[in-house]
Amino acid sequence: MAIALVHPIHLTILRGGNLSVRSIQKTGVKGLSGKTDRNRITGARFLLLRPAGYPLKSTFQESPVVSDPVLFERYAKEQWYGELVRAGAYLFDRRLYPDFAFKVVKVYPREAVIGADTTIVVEKRIEPAAVVEPASFDDVVGQLDAKRKVKVIKRYLEEPERFGSWAPRNILFYGASGTGKTMIARALATEANVSMMPVKSTSLIGEFVGEGARQIHSLYDRAEQLSPCIIFIDEIDAIALDRRYQDLRGDVSEIVNALLTEMDGISSRRGVCTIAATNKIELLDPSIRSRFEEEIEFKLPSHEDRLEILRRNASKMPLEVRGDLAEIAKLTEGFSGRDLVDKILKVALHQAIIEDSRFVERRHLMDALQRIKRDVKEPPGEMFI
Repeated sequence: MAIALVHPIHLTILRGGNLSVRSIQKTGVKGLSGKTDRNRITGARFLLLRPAGYPLKSTFQESPVVSDPVLFERYAKEQWYGELVRAGAYLFDRRLYPDFAFKVVKVYPREAVIGADTTIVVEKRIEPAAVVEPASFDDVVGQLDAKRKVKVIKRYLEEPERFGSWAPRNILFYGASGTGKTMIARALATEANVSMMPVKSTSLIGEFVGEGARQIHSLYDRAEQLSPCIIFIDEIDAIALDRRYQDLRGDVSEIVNALLTEMDGISSRRGVCTIAATNKIELLDPSIRSRFEEEIEFKLPSHEDRLEILRRNASKMPLEVRGDLAEIAKLTEGFSGRDLVDKILKVALHQAIIEDSRFVERRHLMDALQRIKRDVKEPPGEMFI
């Protein structure tokens, strides 16, 4: 069956049998039967679109967001004028976001062409916030000074309108790995009943020029939609390394500049609090570090804290612990809470299970302790010349 065309077009058959019509020029009326029938097809009065995404997906792909419905309607009419639409069909953007697809959800009449009088509406896509496991301040053993200082952040997240320009916008958590920085951030989000967007800083580094900056601005745009909201950037030193060391890991100046713009509050984002975490505070770029209004230190646990961490976690283990936890606490000075759980208790438990033991004995705990090598060498100083 021949297809009669008024202007050259591309026809694409999508999976599921849906027909997509993509014009090279502004087109006339195109019938799905293959014949043009101007008397039968009328102009669409209403068209509802749903962002469908790209035919192919990549990690750093950016999707468009309709910021001005009136402006988008004009933009859409200019490139899709004369397109035949029906429910289930797809329209592809050809300008700002080439090949981004919009699915036709509703059209009235049921089969019509886009014209000057067509009202075009795009469904608002509601993206769920990242699911963060709930936590409380009681879950963190010790860190009393940190818990006291974050009360200001909690109050701000609960009542952002009261703070105005005095809001705690940028906070830096620093300290050894495994000391509770992420746990405190989760507890803040849980107890203030707000959203939290946890981000690994390395995920913000794009493959092409400009991608990293767009990732950061998109992150803050999303946080503003969810406000009050915490943006938690873990391992910030990966993107905010002191510029003296840039040759070690490549140029990230565009990411630093985008982050500086957001932290400076050039775009007012009420209810958004940035919390960054690092265990290498001395390596941070001074321009980034100076933007943090508060630096909160997370210290390694004391003897009493280590014993409490061991007891709390041992009570949750599937085998009863028969070893002397007070002895282990005394022998583990300099260990973080994560070290105690993952490198002592977990390793001892696995060894007990391997041996078909009914209990975690002292020897299992001592064997796990002996396996840990605490003599981690510092990198040679000439690396940073």
